[in-house]
Amino acid sequence: MTPFTEKVITIIQDIPEGKVMTYGQIAALAGSPRAARQVVRILHSMSKKYQLPWHRVINARGQVAIKGEEAFFDQVTSLRAEGVEVSDAGKVDLEIYQLVNH
Repeated sequence: MTPFTEKVITIIQDIPEGKVMTYGQIAALAGSPRAARQVVRILHSMSKKYQLPWHRVINARGQVAIKGEEAFFDQVTSLRAEGVEVSDAGKVDLEIYQLVNH
C-alpha cells in the first residue's frame, strides 16, 4: 500500500460522526491535492476491508456524488442518522458540517 493510500484511509477513519469531508480535501491532507479521483478509488476498493465511514465523504459542492439510486439512498440515510441535514437532492451545507480542523 502506498503512503498516500495509508494517509487517505487514516483521514477517512478519523472523520467524526455528524461531519463530512470532501474528496479533494482528503487528497490535499494526504499530500496530493490533485488526487481527488484517487480518493474515490480508495473508498470504492477499501471501504469494507477497513470499515471506512464512506458515507461521510462528499464532493466539493457539498453533494452526495454517488450515482446509483440504492447507494445514494444509503449515503443520505446514513448521514441523516448522524444528524447531518441532507436535502432530498443530496446536498449538505459545508459551512455547518464540513470538518475543517483535521
